[in-house]
Amino acid sequence: MITSEIEYRHDKTDLAGFLAHQEGDAPRPAVLVCHAWKGRDQYVCDKAVELAQAGYVGFALDVYGKGVLGTNPEENTRLMTPFIEDRDFLRQRLLAGYDTLCQLPQVDQQRVAAIGYCFGGLGVLDLMRTGTQLRGVVSFHGLLKPRGTGNNVTQTDTRALVLHGGNDPMVSFDDVVALNAEMQAMHADWQLHVYSSARHSFTNPAANDHKLGTVYNKHAAEHSNFLLKRFLQEIF
Repeated sequence: MITSEIEYRHDKTDLAGFLAHQEGDAPRPAVLVCHAWKGRDQYVCDKAVELAQAGYVGFALDVYGKGVLGTNPEENTRLMTPFIEDRDFLRQRLLAGYDTLCQLPQVDQQRVAAIGYCFGGLGVLDLMRTGTQLRGVVSFHGLLKPRGTGNNVTQTDTRALVLHGGNDPMVSFDDVVALNAEMQAMHADWQLHVYSSARHSFTNPAANDHKLGTVYNKHAAEHSNFLLKRFLQEIF
């Protein structure tokens, strides 16, 4: 296993992604990992390593800037809000990570997917909405707010897997209905799996804030990870 930090830049901001892959020169399918509202933390780096262990190139990108991590919900919100309010800028920041990944010699540029958690789940859906050439995207307990009008594709070949907590206080039922309508309008090949009792951040063992609504759910975490593995096998 080889891991390294990959520095890159977007809009005068220094960024640092985390790369993981097995030894060998042959280009491999790659998976972009988009972090939650805290920033590029150990959680998404561990996900990149898990993907590398499965034979892919894993790359945890950076949205906020090299070394920038929130330390509490208030700070996390402050870091995330500018990107939520300017979805075009968010997409450009994510594309900087995608382009960095695709330029690496270990990567098969024709076989790239993206997965995201919470804030990152919204990000990977936005990449799909605006026509990024990805084989597939997977949103784990992602924010499902529509991107809005303008620059959205009318048809996509990118497949989507949306893994959602049925008891998620941060995503309304109206958001789910709107996502369905949006995916139908794009003629997308997509799936939605709802875990009835799961709340937000259900994949993260460190999530235990019942007041905020971020709570780990072992069953949903394990089953959603199983679906991720199957989805990647199918699209690659």
